[in-house]
Amino acid sequence: MRKDEFHLKFFMCVIQSRQLVRTPQRTAGEASTSGMLIPKPPTKTDTLKSLDTLDDPDTVRSIPVFKTEWIMTHEEHHAAKTLGIGKAIAVLTSGGDAQGMNAAVRAVVRVGIFTGARVFFVHEGYQGLVDGGDNIKEATWESVSMMLQLGGTVIGSARCKDFREREGRLRAAYNLVKRGITNLCVIGGDGSLTGADTFRSEWSDLLGDLQKAGKITDEEATKSSYLNIVGLVGSIDNDFCGTDMTIGTDSALHRIMEIVDAITTTAQSHQRTFVLEVMGRHCGYLALVTSLSCGADWVFIPECPPDDDWEEHLCRRLSETRTRGSRLNIIIVAEGAIDKNGKPITSEDIKNLVVKRLGYDTRVTVLGHVQRGGTPSAFDRILGSRMGVEAVMALLEGTPDTPACVVSLSGNQAVRLPLMECVQVTKDVTKAMGEKKFDEALKLRGRSFMNNWEVYKLLAHVRPPVSKSGSHTVAVMNVGAPAAGMNAAVRSTVRIGLIQGNRVLVVHDGFEGLAKGQIEEAGWSYVGGWTGQGGSKLGTKRTLPKKSFEQISANITKFNIQGLVIIGGFEAYTGGLELMEGRKQFDELCIPFVVIPATVSNNVPGSDFSVGADTALNTICTTCDRIKQSAAGTKRRVFIIETMGGYCGYLATMAGLAAGADAAYIFEEPFTIRDLQANVEHLVQKMKTTVKRGLVLRNEKCNENYTTDFIFNLYSEEGKGIFDSRKNVLGHMQQGGSPTPFDRNFATKMGAKAMNWMSGKIKESYRNGRIFANTPDSGCVLGMRKRALLFQPVTELQDQTDFEHRIPKEQWWLKLRPILKILAKYEIDLDTSDHAHLEHITRKRSGEAAV
Repeated sequence: MRKDEFHLKFFMCVIQSRQLVRTPQRTAGEASTSGMLIPKPPTKTDTLKSLDTLDDPDTVRSIPVFKTEWIMTHEEHHAAKTLGIGKAIAVLTSGGDAQGMNAAVRAVVRVGIFTGARVFFVHEGYQGLVDGGDNIKEATWESVSMMLQLGGTVIGSARCKDFREREGRLRAAYNLVKRGITNLCVIGGDGSLTGADTFRSEWSDLLGDLQKAGKITDEEATKSSYLNIVGLVGSIDNDFCGTDMTIGTDSALHRIMEIVDAITTTAQSHQRTFVLEVMGRHCGYLALVTSLSCGADWVFIPECPPDDDWEEHLCRRLSETRTRGSRLNIIIVAEGAIDKNGKPITSEDIKNLVVKRLGYDTRVTVLGHVQRGGTPSAFDRILGSRMGVEAVMALLEGTPDTPACVVSLSGNQAVRLPLMECVQVTKDVTKAMGEKKFDEALKLRGRSFMNNWEVYKLLAHVRPPVSKSGSHTVAVMNVGAPAAGMNAAVRSTVRIGLIQGNRVLVVHDGFEGLAKGQIEEAGWSYVGGWTGQGGSKLGTKRTLPKKSFEQISANITKFNIQGLVIIGGFEAYTGGLELMEGRKQFDELCIPFVVIPATVSNNVPGSDFSVGADTALNTICTTCDRIKQSAAGTKRRVFIIETMGGYCGYLATMAGLAAGADAAYIFEEPFTIRDLQANVEHLVQKMKTTVKRGLVLRNEKCNENYTTDFIFNLYSEEGKGIFDSRKNVLGHMQQGGSPTPFDRNFATKMGAKAMNWMSGKIKESYRNGRIFANTPDSGCVLGMRKRALLFQPVTELQDQTDFEHRIPKEQWWLKLRPILKILAKYEIDLDTSDHAHLEHITRKRSGEAAV
């Protein structure tokens, strides 16, 4: 039977049998009514070794690899659904606003309601908590609709002097007790979280005072005997120790990079120097990552003041850049930048210096509050949603003995840390800078910040040696489909290679170009301006090397290639496996190689993230936002959106979470016609509420028979008279556009790390006057796994790969799918046993061991 005949016959069967609305109970491991499987806690099954050359070249670390069991008991399901019954949660935003706060508020409200708890908005931050009245309102499911894509904070934020006084906190306690609220989620910076901890520590005394004054009864005091506090860090500065990223930081970087990219074009036209001032009074994260993401000539941050002769060094650096052919200079300045004596370094000071000494046409742009505004990025929406879910679980699991905690991000893992430990370390950074202990301040910022700083120093402050005597030859190439960020990875790889004294070659058109000899040497200026450019400047093809081993071997010999950096997707990985196999026949292939995952599909085994996936995700989110806006205007309309990804459902799932989709169909979680019908019924019920729109995402290869057209036709027929349906295939627009700050920064650091590894591996493989690498660890994939960057032999990843469908057998993001369905108001299982547990922050000081 032809596929179109199948669709027609099956479709007619569906519309003739209305009894398929309800789905019978499934056994463990089968698809649920929402087409999902629910994860059990991971079990340790293996250990991987990591040589982290940027952190500590001599340190080898081990991390567990986890397998997930897709089983859940009825008792656990019931516990999750009843965890919040009889409890009340209040959520407030305090301090400076940050994009992504609304996503966190939405998640707290909806997951709280899902568990049976009552959830309250506290408008205008702590001021609303003190004033009470209409500032504290009970939230409903619909009250957080359409807030996911909004910047700022919908429930308002305000600085509150009253809460700093005990009398103000007494009034706040009264307002909570009268409403039966004993769980408080605070979204803000370290000042807001410190205030929450003070409030909690005084809680018993405050209740005693209220009882004595006759404002609350003994029964009310007993019911509210303790207060649980959980903090979520919302700050665009990323200035809170204990988390890799705070809510709002990624969105702020988006705003900054949009302006930097725009300024770059005008600066090139007039050969100008631009000094850009970004926020960061006490933290230089925004300035530092911006400098990496745009390839800035210099950055000034408060944690690392420049040397005393910085004026000479800066002018020499700018002059050298112009000598190499560049038509512009970009200097990034954090608003809190200082010299080693603590004297402020301002944008105007830098401008005057450049004009006076070099005579360059120099302009200053102070970005200001534009960095706080605009739509939150996909990363911040997902981060806010994940943190909100974890906050509810932490609150409802809390006891009188549980310390106030903050939900943080470590790698791609949600962790709970003692709130005041994090606040103290954050204050220690400011104290260290005040005491001019800048090395200590840098260490306290954490490993991620230090890595960024080390890569920046290499790319911006180290001159490549003039002589290449005794150097090695390394080739870099792109393989597979284009992905935004590939060019940033190539630039970083080339320049780090040159800094190390190596000869660096670039290969055009992937393995096909390597076979045809489309190879040329790259100098420093060759990759100038590549960081912000999308696509693949080198050209990329899906051709694999196996059929051209002879030609490839000949060119490896001809060009004396001693190491190969392969930047690409699943073809780059499978190409690496073929190179390993080819070593048995061709000694020329016995050279080290490393694969940097770069694909919008995010389907390369050995890495949780791939370069390019974040850009594609933001493209999908932007489109979905506009579509939802259209649907909200016309009302009673459902959109079916097809995303890329091959058989990998990463884009559909994460975009669904970031855009607030009602369903996301993926290959990894099989679904049936019953599930489709249940989703239709869900949307029918949704149209009876105030939210009269729907958004459904479908991964392009989620099912051979349930195509986008089939699902569109099904929804159109079943929704007749209730809602209209529309479809949109996003196609290759997901591969285009300028890379996001995340992809630029990630690609830059991956390129630097890969080249550091390559230089060491070439030296290790040097035998009898030649390079000979035939061990498994001489051909690796560089990937992020949980909390670390790891080099993993490609041959060891074979057992973890589903080659037929070009995906890893286990994928970390599948555990986020229950969150997607809960936030869309599906009655599904939630496994509470896989949530984060309280850890302790690692504090490193000069001369001290890590605690």
